[in-house]
Amino acid sequence: MSIDSILNSIDNIVWGAPLIILLSGVGVYFTIQLKLLQFIHLPKAFVYMFKPEKGKNQSGDISAFAALSTAIAATIGTGNIIGVATAIQAGGPGALFWMWLIALFGMATKYAESMLALKFRTKDKDGFIAGGPMYYIELGMGQKWKWLAKLFAIFGVLVALFGIGTFPQVNGITAALNDTFNIPISITAIVLTVIVAAIILGGVKRISKIASVIVPFMAIAYVCASLLILGLNFDKLPSTLLFIVEAAFNPESAIGGALGFTVMQAIQSGVARGIFSNEAGLGSAPIAAAAAHTNEPVRQGLISMTGTFLDTIIVCTMTGLVIVLTGTWQGAEEGAALTNLAYSQGLASSVGALIVTIGLVFFAFTTILGWCYYGERCFVYLSGGRTKGIKLYRIVFICLIAVAPFIQLSTIWILADIFNGLMAFPNLVALVGLRHIVVAETRSYFDRLKQGLIEG
Repeated sequence: MSIDSILNSIDNIVWGAPLIILLSGVGVYFTIQLKLLQFIHLPKAFVYMFKPEKGKNQSGDISAFAALSTAIAATIGTGNIIGVATAIQAGGPGALFWMWLIALFGMATKYAESMLALKFRTKDKDGFIAGGPMYYIELGMGQKWKWLAKLFAIFGVLVALFGIGTFPQVNGITAALNDTFNIPISITAIVLTVIVAAIILGGVKRISKIASVIVPFMAIAYVCASLLILGLNFDKLPSTLLFIVEAAFNPESAIGGALGFTVMQAIQSGVARGIFSNEAGLGSAPIAAAAAHTNEPVRQGLISMTGTFLDTIIVCTMTGLVIVLTGTWQGAEEGAALTNLAYSQGLASSVGALIVTIGLVFFAFTTILGWCYYGERCFVYLSGGRTKGIKLYRIVFICLIAVAPFIQLSTIWILADIFNGLMAFPNLVALVGLRHIVVAETRSYFDRLKQGLIEG
């Protein structure tokens, strides 16, 4: 039995019915208990994103927008370009529908986990803000659950080093530049390693500054290019949307039985790749949210949930619609090459491939930076709040960046899926355990807002 076969078996166990039910169930629970908060208060969340909170003595290391940018930097990456393509290939066009659904419920999950991160944040022994699932598990659920907090932190480090943080991103950058510009993979690997090393050695403030500039620019440019393609093919858009929905529930009828797609394949692919992309329920974004300048956990929770909306409902949707609309998903191309082909056909020009490549490079690069920070905070937690050994973690991270381009693509994505699923379990258990605190804090905030005790 090959290594990939073994990893596939593990992946099927990790991403089996229990995890999918838990992910969906947590999202549905908070959607109902918080009275459709992610839909009703989404406009307010976008206002908060750009409106600084008034008041003095706000704790935190970076601004609310910088915290969101750091989180989005880690979420908008290869999942939005390569991940969507692999989801559609593995589960058919219907996978895109399940990606949308898990994202809509995931917004409530992202709100809850980020709000808890602010409520239970603390400071490490060097005076820096420390927060995230490992802290709200330990401080919110009690010392008897500390083992679960450590388990989350261990998986967090593994995801950063061997999952989302390194292999898929670096491999995507090097492969895309090689395909589009014929730049040797070894040259890109060297240059990327040097640039990443220079930035991450500067810490979270440098990462957040880079992310605050790159993330808005790259997302807007990519979406505009996608909208242009959809606009040029507007007559095909209604039938494409209907096709995606039908393929989600009856793939044999929509696609044809010969291709062998099933509803379960569509759900598994859509959910797994959706979580890989937007990270709702994974517990990563709360680590960045915890560093925000604010005294109101609910406020930052609202800001954080916009990350899932922007990542999946906007960016992933653009990629998925272009791939399905152009029909390129039925060909032999895979990953970034498939998305390149779809955008080239959509614009009837090689400019499409250029746009995808540039977008992929920026998306993946900022994801590397964001996940380096996430893994670093998990490492600090496991070190008892000390940053003394952080240089060792950074050196290992940089070394893995250097070797990532030379690992097989299929192995990379299986490893990422496995570690993502393992990381999600402890966090989702904590969200279930702390659900009453989430509901109570949310009601308290909006009651005070309604009474004029705080400014919205």
